Amino acid sequence: MGRKFFVGGNWKCNGTTEEVKKIVTTLNEAQVPGEDIVEVVVSPPFVFLPVVKSLLRSDFHVAAQNCWVRKGGAFTGEVSAEMLVNLGIPWVILGHSERRQLLNESNEFVGDKVAYALAQGLKVIACIGETLEQREAGSTMAVVAEQTKAIAAKISNWDNVVLAYEPVWAIGTGKVATPAQAQEVHAELRKWIESNVSAEVASSVRIIYGGSVNGGNCNELAAKGDVDGFLVGGASLKPEFIDIIKSATVKKN
Repeated sequence: MGRKFFVGGNWKCNGTTEEVKKIVTTLNEAQVPGEDIVEVVVSPPFVFLPVVKSLLRSDFHVAAQNCWVRKGGAFTGEVSAEMLVNLGIPWVILGHSERRQLLNESNEFVGDKVAYALAQGLKVIACIGETLEQREAGSTMAVVAEQTKAIAAKISNWDNVVLAYEPVWAIGTGKVATPAQAQEVHAELRKWIESNVSAEVASSVRIIYGGSVNGGNCNELAAKGDVDGFLVGGASLKPEFIDIIKSATVKKN
């Protein structure tokens, strides 16, 4: 069984109720490959999760953009994994570089979050990736291995984990890792997982790419052997998100 192509849309901190309903309408009307070919997950801000979940077509799923590291309680402003489960939200994005950088989430903290969310029954899109300084210093692999290691140390079952490699220098900058650069990191990462987790997990875990993915570059990226899909930012708010979903057929062919 090959790895099913995965396309996630991270809406980040964007949208009004009207805009969100409009995006959902566009998605609901889209002709896209079936669930046997591609898994599609969209991630609106917390406040819009119920409305999106209630309106979105049944073959697409919904993710939260974050959740708290343990059980709820006196943590003002946080949303717990249990609350997401209670709302019937199946997925959560954890460790996004914007949170690592702006909110100083450490590798260990992200690892704890991933483990806790999985324990509550959520599926996790776990994000990793290097900054421009780190890439230019030649430490890309050391950085992503360290980030992955912090997650691997806390979990034993990878069935409900999708790894999202997002080079920080390519997020929202318009700079994209070339298909060759993306493939290189994904392949190295898979090798790391094989050596440090297991060959079975290495061959089955989906490693998706994020960082200025759009309708124009998705097919070339999708053609790479170790690129199992995308985590899309800005383009997920636009109709071209449909083209990105359709790039799943590149893999099938």
